[in-house]
Amino acid sequence: MRMTLLIAGRELRSFFVSPVAYVVLTGFLLVTGWFFFNLLFRFHHLVTLHSSLQNLQGLQGLNLNEHVIAPLLHNLAIMLVIMVPVITMRSLAEEKSNGTYELLLTSPLTVPQIVIGKFIGCLTFVGFMLLVTGIYPALLLLYGDPEVGVLVAGYLGLYLLATVFVSVGLFTSSLTENQIIAAVLCFVIVLLLYALSWPVETLGPGLGEILSYLSVLEHFSAMVKGLIDTQSIVYFLSLTLLSLFLAHRSVEASRWR
Repeated sequence: MRMTLLIAGRELRSFFVSPVAYVVLTGFLLVTGWFFFNLLFRFHHLVTLHSSLQNLQGLQGLNLNEHVIAPLLHNLAIMLVIMVPVITMRSLAEEKSNGTYELLLTSPLTVPQIVIGKFIGCLTFVGFMLLVTGIYPALLLLYGDPEVGVLVAGYLGLYLLATVFVSVGLFTSSLTENQIIAAVLCFVIVLLLYALSWPVETLGPGLGEILSYLSVLEHFSAMVKGLIDTQSIVYFLSLTLLSLFLAHRSVEASRWR
């Protein structure tokens, strides 16, 4: 465990000794901040409109969870689809391009220590990104009355979604020494996982149910609504373990070449 944490620490430090961390964090916060304040201003406009019309029924139907938090979390999920490939593309591909990959493989470290360490390092950085966005729901809790349980379930779903995306990114980074190729492969896979359920309504019940279950969007959307289902948690963990297993096999194959 100690060696795994050393790899994770080395991976995490590598983000902050280059411009990558600062550019990604700045861009992420600027865009998500724009999303949040745009949604908040829209909600305020709706409240003002219904109040001026004295529409009490409409006012009762307005709540922060539905009109601000849920859209914000879905926008954050889309941002992860874009950002995670950029974050994970360098994890193993850069080691290959710099010529340090062979040194890493011939060191006393085991393959699981390398893979899990890299995974923890990248996931910690992504987790820090999500943690910083906690200022938005904190403002809502300070000045409004959102449902805390629904908020916690939504952020848990977002973190599990990030876990899947990071594991996929680690796997694609293990396949090539070209960081751009690794990023594009990761983006294609996570986008497919996100969009699998889009044609469900036009398909039959059998295939539609299969695609709905395989789509990360369906499980994430349920958690955004406050539904923490064991099935969804098992789904996210299974996808993560599968991606890490594939990354492990890819690194192990490189060790024996």
